[in-house]
Amino acid sequence: MLPATVNIDGDAIRRIREANKLTQLYVAKVVGVTTDTISRWENNRYPSIKRENALRLAEALETEVDKILQQPDEVAPEQASLETTRSPWLLPLLLACVLVVVVGIFLLGREPNQHRILGARVLPIFAAPGAVIPVWIDVDPGMSRKGYIIREKFPAGWKLIEANPPPSSLDNVDGIARWIIKPGEERLKVAYLVQVENKETLGTVREFFGEIVAKNELQSEPAQIGGFVNITVAPYVWADVNGDLIIDDSEMLQASDALDEMQGVHIDWNSLEKIWDEGGYRWNRKRKRFTPEKSAPQAP
Repeated sequence: MLPATVNIDGDAIRRIREANKLTQLYVAKVVGVTTDTISRWENNRYPSIKRENALRLAEALETEVDKILQQPDEVAPEQASLETTRSPWLLPLLLACVLVVVVGIFLLGREPNQHRILGARVLPIFAAPGAVIPVWIDVDPGMSRKGYIIREKFPAGWKLIEANPPPSSLDNVDGIARWIIKPGEERLKVAYLVQVENKETLGTVREFFGEIVAKNELQSEPAQIGGFVNITVAPYVWADVNGDLIIDDSEMLQASDALDEMQGVHIDWNSLEKIWDEGGYRWNRKRKRFTPEKSAPQAP
């Protein structure tokens, strides 16, 4: 059992992230922090973090949590420096290792890589049958001056009803949308609203999948869109993060952040405010709608 706070190894975090070819943007979205925080963790500016963040960080990096923690038997920097001084052969060996790493990175950069992450998707945890939910995709800042194509696959039967920018092509039968972002547009976010199929079965887990195709001097290969991919069909408002039929102040603040991210599309903010003001809500199975009420009932 981990303590409430743990000491992390910034060098290990960076090494594992780069080995798995994950961007700081993707890791930040999975953990629920900013890219600046990830950078500070990797640079050991925040050596201690909460246990929950460490667990989410390990999940984002696709590794075990003990791999990113400082080990008690690690050699202190002063001792390592002394040992380097006492070992005349160590410096040439280190230089040789650096050369191998540099060559390896160069060669990897020339090969097609289907596991690159150039964007991160943000989804609500829950989606009720017939409800409209917000989705957005953050694109890696390195793409700001490049042209690229986003291919997004959402569950068949669900319908994309609004997007910013509007999709270049849309198939609402099979659930496929494409956006062409031309060089110079410097667009780093795509936001859209999707309506859940009315006949969806409660408890079903549905999946989103997407790719970004970006052309560079060497190749044009699809890169996976990371972040959230699964959403559970359940009788909860999309802003109700813990599914307790209440939208509390914390969840309302998160919904407000989502509203900022979804600029250019029209979220039904008035309905959220009514539920927030009343203190709770009920899901009407027949009408497939949410009704605000003062005392939240038990979840169906």
